[in-house]
Amino acid sequence: MSAPSFPTLPLPPLPQLPPWLTREIQQRIVLLLNHVLQQEPEAMARLSRRKGQIAGMEYAQYAIQFIATPVGLLDLAPEDAEPDLSIRVLDTQPLALLQILLRGDKPRMEISGDVMLAAEVNWLVDHVRWDAEEDLSRIVGDVPAHTMMGFVRQALVMLRKFAPHGAAASDSDPTQGPA
Repeated sequence: MSAPSFPTLPLPPLPQLPPWLTREIQQRIVLLLNHVLQQEPEAMARLSRRKGQIAGMEYAQYAIQFIATPVGLLDLAPEDAEPDLSIRVLDTQPLALLQILLRGDKPRMEISGDVMLAAEVNWLVDHVRWDAEEDLSRIVGDVPAHTMMGFVRQALVMLRKFAPHGAAASDSDPTQGPA
């Protein structure tokens, strides 16, 4: 039995954020990504080999550019810097994009630039996972963290049932890294 498919409703355009708020959100994204990268030494080693290279990402009217640091982390690239790799998400409807991500699929993208940097970015996307339960356990303890993440996993499974082909994607645990 296939999962129900909902029509894509036209949504109003995403809001244009003030530049100061955009920069603050980008800084928080960098902090989160670096936190996750620090838990994976292989990812940091791969990024350190790409030091100084810039990867730019675009979704609708939002854009962010990361530069690889010598220690294998990320920083925001200067706004006027020319990216070595450009990634533009082609799926512009937020709900359709959410469905794609809930299925565990990658959205349609247009990629141009450095092939080796693109391969490293693809490796990072495929292999690096945030262990949210581990981070949460440092705050509330092991048992409450495990219980809370159990609820999150159940909610994600239920959400995936609304995404087309969600049954096949719900077998994997979205909160754990690859086996």
